[in-house]
Amino acid sequence: MSVKIRLQRHGKKGKPFYWIVAADARSKRDGKFLEKLGTYNPNTNPATIDLNIEKAAQWLHNGAYRGSRSCEAEPIPESASQFGWVS
Repeated sequence: MSVKIRLQRHGKKGKPFYWIVAADARSKRDGKFLEKLGTYNPNTNPATIDLNIEKAAQWLHNGAYRGSRSCEAEPIPESASQFGWVS
C-alpha cells in the first residue's frame, strides 16, 4: 500500500481549513485516512500550521510520500526541515 501525506479539505465554501493526514494514495481527497498529523489554516494572517513533527517523521521514515500540496503549505515550521518534511 502506497501512503501519501496530504491535505484533506474541511470548512465551508470560501473558507478552507485543511487536515494534514497520512492516507492511502488510492483514496479520495477527502476520503478515509490512516492518521491525522495536524492542521493547516490558510485563513489566518499569517497562515497557521499545527503539525506533529514526530508522527510526520515516522510516516516518512516508513516510506510515505509527500503530497504536492502538503509540501507547499505555508508557513513551514523550522523544525520540519530536519525531518525531511521540507526539501
